[in-house]
Amino acid sequence: MSKIKYINRRDFLKFLGAGATAVATSCITPPKKNNPNAVSNREITGEMTYRTNPSTGDKVSLLGYGCMRLPTVSTDSVREGADEINQEAVNRLVDYAIEHGVNLFDTSPAYCKGLSERAMGIALSRHPRESYFLSTKLSNFSKITWSRENSLQMYHNSFKELQTDYIDYMLLHGIGIYDADDSDGLDAMATYRARYVDNGVLDFLLEERNAGRIRNLGFSYHGDVKVFDYLLSLHDEIKWNFALIQLNYVDWKHAKEVNEKNTNAEYLYGELRKRGIPAMVMEPLLGGRLAALNGGLVTKMKQRRPEDSVASWAFRFAGTHEEVLTVLSGMTYMEHLHDNLVTYSPLQPLSDDEFAFLEDMAQLILKFPTVPCTNCKYCMPCPYGIDIPSIFTHYNKCVNDGNVVNGKDDSEYALARRAFLIGYDRTVPKLRQADHCICCGACISHCPQQIDIPTELRKINDYAESLKRNP
Repeated sequence: MSKIKYINRRDFLKFLGAGATAVATSCITPPKKNNPNAVSNREITGEMTYRTNPSTGDKVSLLGYGCMRLPTVSTDSVREGADEINQEAVNRLVDYAIEHGVNLFDTSPAYCKGLSERAMGIALSRHPRESYFLSTKLSNFSKITWSRENSLQMYHNSFKELQTDYIDYMLLHGIGIYDADDSDGLDAMATYRARYVDNGVLDFLLEERNAGRIRNLGFSYHGDVKVFDYLLSLHDEIKWNFALIQLNYVDWKHAKEVNEKNTNAEYLYGELRKRGIPAMVMEPLLGGRLAALNGGLVTKMKQRRPEDSVASWAFRFAGTHEEVLTVLSGMTYMEHLHDNLVTYSPLQPLSDDEFAFLEDMAQLILKFPTVPCTNCKYCMPCPYGIDIPSIFTHYNKCVNDGNVVNGKDDSEYALARRAFLIGYDRTVPKLRQADHCICCGACISHCPQQIDIPTELRKINDYAESLKRNP
């Protein structure tokens, strides 16, 4: 192995640039009692379902632990982003997950402001190395990280933070997204080449795989399908061991209806399956949106499976596809982890009738005018301080709760107006609300869902202003 040159955390975060702060450490609100979208109270009745990776023979848990959002502890500092990862809580979650059969943990140098790998290294190093699989990414989003030297420093730093001498699953991160800085207007293919080909980084990673320091090499796909197709055209030469795609029962057939730039998951999965490339799944819940549905949709699900959580339908959908190696879920609370363990221990595959039911549900969900944000926070930080994900989260919640109305003639106008405006001020500080967006467009190229973020912020601000003008 080439001599590893480690960098300190301050320099590392400089290298990461926008990527390091793109995914803020999040403390998700725990499930509430009497919430129709809440987790199931059922007990774990069996053993975890596993899938076999044909490249290495790895028996991988169908439930994979996504480490984009880890539990935090509050601090007395008023400095933005001062919350720190709660290592004790992470340790407890990891211990419980491993005890119940979860053996794949997926992180990135960009997650949790650059601290996810370190936290997971601490938690996992307490267990035998052969008892789990490590998955991480070369997250060289910012141009400062595109050089060979800086990309390799990021790669070597992952080994240090994760306290390991080999990575089980290494990903080229965010393939298909175009120039994250957008100063040169590079398209998605040119960005891919600059990040991984022209600097020799892909060749380096292939050499690392040959040397055994990487056991499986793959990529995570977002954005331009031409880049996805191009990478698959290289499969005979590169032999991709896996790929990470967004897959859920809405995106299966309707991703392009949400955003014409997106690609339906049915196509992505089908192309991988043709080549025998296992699929890892991200966003099975669309950033939580499929676990927080409109009350009428929840009722339809509960009528069919009263004891199951709303989220379990989405996880069963993702897991039923046979070429899915693992389904990644960010589980910040023990309740979320337990609920997913119930779903996959063991998996009860969807029937044909249930597939048809979820397709009907997807079409109903599309009738609600939510913003297709998955709360990944790749758009952050906004140069003008706007809290983009929180604005979209509040708006989407109000849509699902029926608190977005057409006008004063609506019988629920007064209640909806109050819920929207009061909730907006409680959720998003005034200086970080949508009215401060100047439409600079810095966020657009960062968004894996290819949302026209300034346009959506303008729509939400116009709606909020209309409510203020019309009490």
